[in-house]
Amino acid sequence: MERKIVIIKSIEFINHDVLEIRTKKPDGYSFKPGQATEIAINKEGWKDEKRPFTFTNLPTETDLQFTIKVYPDNDGVTEQLSKLKKGDELTIGEIFGAIHYKGKGTFVAGGAGVTPFISIFKSLEDENDLLGNALIFANKTKKDIFLKETFERYLGRKFVNVLSEEDTTEYPNGRIDKEFLNNTITDWSQFFYVCGPPKMTESVTDALKDLGVSEDKLVIEDYS
Repeated sequence: MERKIVIIKSIEFINHDVLEIRTKKPDGYSFKPGQATEIAINKEGWKDEKRPFTFTNLPTETDLQFTIKVYPDNDGVTEQLSKLKKGDELTIGEIFGAIHYKGKGTFVAGGAGVTPFISIFKSLEDENDLLGNALIFANKTKKDIFLKETFERYLGRKFVNVLSEEDTTEYPNGRIDKEFLNNTITDWSQFFYVCGPPKMTESVTDALKDLGVSEDKLVIEDYS
């Protein structure tokens, strides 16, 4: 598939390090909730620096939306994205992604790993089918949680936050390990959707298997 140029319609920070970019959607370009594409900045020196980002809007919308965590100390792409403005150009390519909705379940996300779930939840809200789903969202500190009000609106008490580097009275402190999962979940026959840093995804997946979750109930995506 030939890469397509898209123009930024709006760009803003929705958290201290999370960027929301909206562009026009090319004609005939379609995706399923949970899928992603490779984005590059259409400027000299950056055109070949492609990185995977998930669509975070509904496929039926006329725009595309991406919710992107900015890492200033990494390879520079997300930092460069954060400097763009309305009217700047990006390029997008093939659509891919292993995460898609199979049925009611618990979604487990680490940081930016929550992004494939955003479009899924929007789609379920659109279909009035959110009941029976839950989200466990792991972040380092309270200020790293993003779209908190949105997830609370979608899931109510089924939205659970875990902080690994901050101890507060509001949220559990620690990691999503076997003990945490065992104390939080009672139904091991539901679907489990897992997305986060590779080490976290692997450890959560192993813990779920140890707790009796079958392979066909695991929907997994690594991001790096």
